[in-house]
Amino acid sequence: MLEVRGLKAGYGESAVLFDVSFDVPEGSLTVIVGANAAGKTTTCRAISGEIESRAGTIRFEGERIEHEPSNRRVERGLVQIPEGRRLFPFMTVEENLLLGSYARRARAARQQALDEVFSLLPRVAERRRQLAGSLSGGEQSMVAIGRGLMARPRLLVMDEPTLGLAPIFVERTFEIVQEIRKHGVTVLLVEQNVKRALSLCDRAYVLEHGQVVMQGEGEQLLGDEGLRRAYLGM
Repeated sequence: MLEVRGLKAGYGESAVLFDVSFDVPEGSLTVIVGANAAGKTTTCRAISGEIESRAGTIRFEGERIEHEPSNRRVERGLVQIPEGRRLFPFMTVEENLLLGSYARRARAARQQALDEVFSLLPRVAERRRQLAGSLSGGEQSMVAIGRGLMARPRLLVMDEPTLGLAPIFVERTFEIVQEIRKHGVTVLLVEQNVKRALSLCDRAYVLEHGQVVMQGEGEQLLGDEGLRRAYLGM
């Protein structure tokens, strides 16, 4: 579904990604892990069009998209849940969710999508009339996931969804990721909870200083003691 080859990206004069290549097969749960400042979030932003790539190719369902604006990528079904949630705090939970269905491809099924989100995330349904800024961090994270699902994604890119969450919300987030996948959505998960992410995924890529240094099945990488010491701090 997603093919990235030789991706280079950065900010201003600073280069962050130097030669990143990976694949996300349709229907898979693919994970990108690595230490802080390895380039994980920059990879997400380049894929979604939040920043421009400087070199390399990005193909989504066989078509090159690296020069398309981010809104066009969303229309294709490539949707990102950004690090830090980025909700509108003075809007209600439901209003935040409805903003997720702004894309043309999602508008026709807006009510159906809202019902599905409330079914998957009952706590979000309970808070639908509250201001998003009044929720706990874990609850806000659930709303951000719901907003991403409102866009009717074919590929959902999740950037550090468990960052800063209490353990109960961390575990619930991983359960939701598995449920999303069962509903036919392909997931690319960028995650700092390495052990849990590798135990669930089909394939994983390890980033270090803007390059892919290892790849393989999640369980295989989790059992590689040298990898754990050198790149993952485990």
